[in-house]
Amino acid sequence: MVSAASARRREELRDFLRARRARIGPGDVGLPVVGRRRTPGLRREEVAMLAGVGVSWYTWLEQGREITVSGEVLDAVAGVLRLSVAERAHLYVLAGLNPPVARGSAVEVSAEIRALIDGWVRGPAVVRDRYWNILAFNVVAGRVFGCDDGEPHNCLVSFFTSPRYRGVPDLWADAAPGVVAAYRADAALLPHDGEFQRVATELAASVPEFAALWQRHDVGAPLQAVNALRHPEAGDLYFDATTLTVADHPHWSLVLYNPKPNTDTADRLAALPHLRISESA
Repeated sequence: MVSAASARRREELRDFLRARRARIGPGDVGLPVVGRRRTPGLRREEVAMLAGVGVSWYTWLEQGREITVSGEVLDAVAGVLRLSVAERAHLYVLAGLNPPVARGSAVEVSAEIRALIDGWVRGPAVVRDRYWNILAFNVVAGRVFGCDDGEPHNCLVSFFTSPRYRGVPDLWADAAPGVVAAYRADAALLPHDGEFQRVATELAASVPEFAALWQRHDVGAPLQAVNALRHPEAGDLYFDATTLTVADHPHWSLVLYNPKPNTDTADRLAALPHLRISESA
């Protein structure tokens, strides 16, 4: 039995493909325009020919039937219909596949986002990608988390390997299972993306505690990896973290840290040399 959600998704797929096909003319793809055409845009058989698929198969795809689809074929259709990156990802979702992961050169964090995290002077602020790699950070985060050394940093790896994060052993041990469960939950959203497994496999090979927790296959709600750490100059620091999604890049997270109330974290931060913290912190 087809669920209501599945039926609606197929309807959306049908309407989406028809609308995209209607906006591409034969001349746009190098086909001759012969005689009058009853409908604007390409015909189904023309899309099928240009994409290298059978006419019946493409017709069934556009009708939203239950057929087997692959990323390669969807990419061919997307190319013929000149879909944008966002439209291509939408096609994958409507066809029942996970959207492809953007490859190639790294996407630059915009000046607006950098200005936002630089303006967060109450405490650390970072932008991380879906794999928990830190893409950008403010001055406070650089000093507090040690990510200003010019090396790439991954929040999961740092949580299990940095002496700063493991310097408060009781809180670290309490948080570790939830951190691993949250990372597995993020990985489960893209089961065909091998980068999550690569990070986990390399970390498990060097950190037995992570290997044991990873083998438990626990899945939990996303949470921030670091809320307590022992800074070599400032001592023990405690934060409340708020994680927000970046609208332009929904696989990015903006994490803003506030010194935890009823601790002396704000005072300890203010005492760090060459680091100005807002008095309102």
